[in-house]
Amino acid sequence: MDFFYIFFQVIKMLVIFLLMVTMVPLLVWVERRGSAFIQNRLGPNRVGPLGLLQLLADAVKFFFKEEFVPKNGYKTIFYLAPIVALIPGAIAFGAIPLGIPLDIGAFNAFGQTWGPYNLGFQSFELGIGVVFVLAVASLGGYSLLLAGWGSGNKYSMMGALRACAQMISYELALGLSLVGILLIYGTFSFNDIVNMQEGPLNFSIGQKDIVIGFLPNWGIFFQPLGAILFFVATFAETNRAPFDLPEAEAELVAGFHTEYGGLKMLLFFIGEYGHMMVASALMTTLFFGSYHIPFVTPDGLLSFLNSFMGAGFAKWIQFLIFHISFMLKVIFFLWVFVWVRWTVPRFRYDQLMDLGWKKMLPWALFNTVVTAVAMLLLA
Repeated sequence: MDFFYIFFQVIKMLVIFLLMVTMVPLLVWVERRGSAFIQNRLGPNRVGPLGLLQLLADAVKFFFKEEFVPKNGYKTIFYLAPIVALIPGAIAFGAIPLGIPLDIGAFNAFGQTWGPYNLGFQSFELGIGVVFVLAVASLGGYSLLLAGWGSGNKYSMMGALRACAQMISYELALGLSLVGILLIYGTFSFNDIVNMQEGPLNFSIGQKDIVIGFLPNWGIFFQPLGAILFFVATFAETNRAPFDLPEAEAELVAGFHTEYGGLKMLLFFIGEYGHMMVASALMTTLFFGSYHIPFVTPDGLLSFLNSFMGAGFAKWIQFLIFHISFMLKVIFFLWVFVWVRWTVPRFRYDQLMDLGWKKMLPWALFNTVVTAVAMLLLA
């Protein structure tokens, strides 16, 4: 490990963090315009082209909002809650590979040769990425409790308690829904899981290898039920409609963030959209081939690019194409979050709990058992 390796790692972490933060205002714009499209109205269209500068106007408004701490609240906890809401999503997103590794060739600087470097496009690779992301993302529940308790408001506290009960209920189904895919791939490493999804769909039954050439080797074809259960559970984990009971305006004023405004409220929004990005990135990585493009291999694409441009430039174009492939899949799932919010009505709280405990948890357990038995019989 040398100076330039550390320098490139720090730059990479900053780029990934800025990528996540930059996507939040764009998601807000997509949510507003998307809801307007679904409801046959215009949405923001006054400030800037297509209303894009409305986001900047909102940011200025947040900066100049009056600072407010509830009289009966706990100031330290009240200020800590929005920060705790933001951090878990940012850390979890950094552990997910967003594209193919980037190769930087050897170069001369300061009188000596540095490199070559192979840099994975993720903030850090721990080898147990799936467990790490699930553990860190679940810490977001603490921000809701802190917000409810720190506000000194009974409605905020009731919203925080409902949020925590909801998250605990659906975390069980969410975790079990992933056991099947982890049994199939036999690893917790994101990079290993991504590499196993390259090429056409293939699997083994006993000593016989079966290849289905017209389908990509994505996890969704091995675990369709697990993918559905996981994606539904992420709606509850991110407090998105129709599982947005913690923020039920008609019942609890505004839920756990009743007393918040200005930048503190903005941090809660960034945290929620951050968890949406983590959920979409997990869905893409585990079930939809991550950055892989169907029937296009990294080496094949690089050879094609090398045929009409320099090798160094071709590597950067290859890196960019696979990153765009990953982000397009993530953006699709983010749009589904928006689509569902403005299409499906909110559940009652008893319906929400029944779905988590009586429907999704048994189905997730069933999926796990069937996967384990199938792997044992077909080995």
